[in-house]
Amino acid sequence: MKVHGSCHCGLIKFSAEVDPKLTSVCHCHDCQKLTGTAFRLSTPAIAGTFQIESGEPKIYVKVAESGSRRAQAFCPECGSPLFTHGVDNPSAIGLRVGVLDERAQLPPTWQKWCSSAMPWVQDISQLEQAQGNARNS
Repeated sequence: MKVHGSCHCGLIKFSAEVDPKLTSVCHCHDCQKLTGTAFRLSTPAIAGTFQIESGEPKIYVKVAESGSRRAQAFCPECGSPLFTHGVDNPSAIGLRVGVLDERAQLPPTWQKWCSSAMPWVQDISQLEQAQGNARNS
């Protein structure tokens, strides 16, 4: 499946091919911190298909407890997280689903680092729902 991504401000645009069956939710502490929320949704780009079409992302290298180094790419203007790759393996690119135009077509098929998941995240279907930002009263 062909996907198209861009940051919030539109400075950076990219495209890639993905296999929707590989979209995942990550509950690790790093993903929680790097997103500012409870988890991150990612999908791997098929090797050799990722292309930056405009802009130049800023790279932050996160060193995991294992010693593995992951490059985190984000927009230097608006801060949108865009993709990640191993420092030692830059061709294995994980795309951040939230910045993809086709995000509605990429539901996650598996979860990882569930031991770090927030206890409430598995079932939010019973929460009050609003179609905008106003709370129902």
